Amino acid sequence: MSIVYEVVTEAEHVLPSLAQVFTCVFSYAFLLIVAAAVFVVWYIRDSLTVDDIDKKHVFVTGCDSGFGNLVAKQLDRQGFHVIAACLTESGSSDLRTAASPRLKTVLLNVTDSASIEKAVEMVRSETGERGLYGLINNAGRSIPIGPTEWMQPEDFRKVMDVNLMGLIEVTLKFLPLLKKAKGRVVNVASILGRLALVGGGYCLSKWGVECFSDSLRRDMRHFGIKVSIIEPGFFKTAVTRLDLIEADLQRLWDRLPSDIRNSYGPKYLEEYNKAQSFSMNILCSKDISKVTSCMQHALTAKHPRTRYAAGWDAKLFWIPLSYLPTFVGDFVVDVLLPTPKQC
Repeated sequence: MSIVYEVVTEAEHVLPSLAQVFTCVFSYAFLLIVAAAVFVVWYIRDSLTVDDIDKKHVFVTGCDSGFGNLVAKQLDRQGFHVIAACLTESGSSDLRTAASPRLKTVLLNVTDSASIEKAVEMVRSETGERGLYGLINNAGRSIPIGPTEWMQPEDFRKVMDVNLMGLIEVTLKFLPLLKKAKGRVVNVASILGRLALVGGGYCLSKWGVECFSDSLRRDMRHFGIKVSIIEPGFFKTAVTRLDLIEADLQRLWDRLPSDIRNSYGPKYLEEYNKAQSFSMNILCSKDISKVTSCMQHALTAKHPRTRYAAGWDAKLFWIPLSYLPTFVGDFVVDVLLPTPKQC
């Protein structure tokens, strides 16, 4: 009798345990099914594209080389009416030669209000009553870039005027045409718009692009305009050309007062350039189509994303790093760059 009682008692303990196991398994399975369903819905929604591409006009800045040059050609092949803004006549001529007769070019200096006005008038005459469907703000520069103490106010202005103030003025001038078409604005920021790794105006300007784009997106959604931000990692373009960056760093170093140079040590510039070269060669990707494909999606998708991370380093390293505690980011910078002598 006692044996039967013990068996029954043990069974009473086992049955609730089995019930808990089944409940737990069912819950996890249900969550996986929901997650899979959400992903499938998102994927389908993300894949939907707009119609009548051949009737849409897109204006792209900074098309002499790099991202702007490639995306202008890609959009042209896709059927868009592309108006590509170049800084130089040679860049404009080379692009026209490489594209279809449908692509038009215009000379544009984004730091010159008169130049922007001329571009707006040209686009207005090209688009007519349709308005401008897409604006890609791609024009930018990186130098002067380096230790903050080496900079003068004008060094910050050189970069900010192109990357931020130029972008803002171009966008504001084109907004009436964009509102006509209920179009798209695609602003090229950077992972350095999330994580300031170096001094100078570049990181400042890209943080500003992020802020401006967010406020613009919230204001313009009432008018049917969609705003997307591209956040590229490190790519081989004119912005990351080491010869130009190192030459400008030498200029900054040569004009420093002797007491500041002494605080860094006589070999600091050499060590800085070596560390920078090592990092760039590892991180910089040659495949700039990873960035331009994001630009294309922002223009052609029915539901463009708010932000696009371009490049493996942006997705897997820099953007996750930007969410970690500050001391982690500081440690990474300390690993990548040399320490001044006095420190």
